[in-house]
Amino acid sequence: MKLVLASSSQYRQSILKKLNITFSALTPDIDESAIMGESIEEQVIRLATQKAASVADKLNDKETFIIGSDQLASLNGKILGKPGDYNQAKQQLSMASGQTVKFYTGLCLLKSATNQIENLVDVFSVTFKKLSEKQIDTYLKIEEPFDCAGSFKSEGLGIVLFQSLNGTDPNSLIGLPLIKLIELFEKMDVDIFEYLQRPH
Repeated sequence: MKLVLASSSQYRQSILKKLNITFSALTPDIDESAIMGESIEEQVIRLATQKAASVADKLNDKETFIIGSDQLASLNGKILGKPGDYNQAKQQLSMASGQTVKFYTGLCLLKSATNQIENLVDVFSVTFKKLSEKQIDTYLKIEEPFDCAGSFKSEGLGIVLFQSLNGTDPNSLIGLPLIKLIELFEKMDVDIFEYLQRPH
């Protein structure tokens, strides 16, 4: 199976590597701006689908499966982007303290041979402990999660911030829900077990 991940994200690439299926990664070329009146669910599924379609347009190979993914985090209806720096990250975690943040991941699988598209939105909730300013400062100085929506790395030390997690697949928090991806392959009559390999 020829598989392409429509993403430059090292985080998403590391998740996909868990399946031990050979894939390549290409950066999609799209405008990620929000559209007025669009819900979070509509935005992430639209962008995931556009990412996959953008990469499909770059490929001459018609026997490829392309994965697109996009994620937004929401706290009490307010979208949390990537903080970019310490001050913004501190502000985000201070707001999240004692609250529940919902992560919406749009996922798209595109089969280039037929232009068949399957997509969905996966929702994962994270409830934060009540965090002191010192705890937030300590965490941010150690992990520096400034390129992560919500200002934490769940695959790293971010776990110390949480009271509870609620969702189908913790990979969603890192931007690529593998359980749902396998479901999309099944909708295209692809048995992922036929392509699994031993770890190298």
